Amino acid sequence: MNALQYKDLLINFTSEFIPLWNDRGSGVYKSISFWRPATSADPLSQFFSLGDIAVEGYRNINQQKVVAVVSDANKAGGTALRSPDEFELVWKDAGSGARTDFSLWRPLPPEGYVSMGLVCGVGYDKPSRNAVRCVREDLVMAARTGQLIWTDKGSGAPMDFSAWGITPADAAPGEINLAPGTFIGTASYAKPTTASYSLRLPLTADLKELPEPPPLSGYAPPAALHTLEQPQVCQLPWFAVKDPDLSPIEQLQTCPMYRLERIDHYLFVGFGHNQTATSQPFMWTATKGETGRQSRALTATTSIELCSEWPSDNRAFELSFSAHLNQEFTHCQRSAKGWGDLSTLEIISYIPANKAVAGYIIQSEYRLLREDGSQVTGTVTYTNGENVYVSEYPASEPERIGEPPVEQAVEPTQAEPNLEITPHDFIDDTLLP
Repeated sequence: MNALQYKDLLINFTSEFIPLWNDRGSGVYKSISFWRPATSADPLSQFFSLGDIAVEGYRNINQQKVVAVVSDANKAGGTALRSPDEFELVWKDAGSGARTDFSLWRPLPPEGYVSMGLVCGVGYDKPSRNAVRCVREDLVMAARTGQLIWTDKGSGAPMDFSAWGITPADAAPGEINLAPGTFIGTASYAKPTTASYSLRLPLTADLKELPEPPPLSGYAPPAALHTLEQPQVCQLPWFAVKDPDLSPIEQLQTCPMYRLERIDHYLFVGFGHNQTATSQPFMWTATKGETGRQSRALTATTSIELCSEWPSDNRAFELSFSAHLNQEFTHCQRSAKGWGDLSTLEIISYIPANKAVAGYIIQSEYRLLREDGSQVTGTVTYTNGENVYVSEYPASEPERIGEPPVEQAVEPTQAEPNLEITPHDFIDDTLLP
């Protein structure tokens, strides 16, 4: 797959691992094995591990598990990654009775960088400084200590040790926080107090400006729906989607990116033809909110939330992460209220003399597509009532250079509840005293 990028950091994934140690012969209550992510394959030759991984049991995890690896977009001359300055011993198994000697070390990063996981030693010796990379601190987010993975209870080693996962903090809108699959640990059975981190990734759509609403060509009402040609698209990485038809390994290999597509329509909500010599009020009604319950089906099937961060349960995913869609993309700039329930929108239009005006609001359809174009779940339809767009006939004359604009009087209206409208001879009476 093509690497994901945040600033000058490249993120890719490997499902190949080198076995380093397991606790056979030690007598611990819960078995464990430690592995190093492999990056020897050609597509990953410029990528580095962020730390080794700890897995319960002795099973072979090759092609069964996935972790993140990193590279610098600017290659050797870049500053996104650095080798650790030194290593600090966290635990060694001396006295455990295990078949081979083993130790765990914490990378000590240069100033301005952070380490993201522990590294296995060679017996009781320090690891090579080339075994891991530290990441520049602006490329990560603070994370929390996650679930307990393993303790050495029962091993007989005089040093206590416990290994813990990493849980990302809730992502801000338009971002993903990703735990790469490494672990942290401490020479005790209590939760570590050392800092932990997750990688940052963008989750934003390249939103295009809406074109002008359909022009009126006469004094007759327009068509009910006008579909915009170019969809708005947000790309979702494989690990953020729970695909009901693919395993995580299959997602990485066959569908590393998903396409969350928003198709917008100008939905016609009202028409008025003022045939008098003075400005006249016209009232229209429309419905805003989600039509049907497909957003719930989307969440139930894929865990994707359109209005808040996800996932609700990290155990359902291969990697621990938090994702939050851009709020402009999901029409949640002000509030997510209204997504689950339909409500009535009342619009008052003051139409100038001898003019016809048509009003529109935006209706959006969301579809989640695999790379082969197949749709993962049903289409979500949402009508956004935050703005009203208008076209008029005859069209207003453009201003002439050198001539002052003509001021148009707008008549006041009595305050009424639940009124939402926009400019162009519209008055939002919710703003009036």
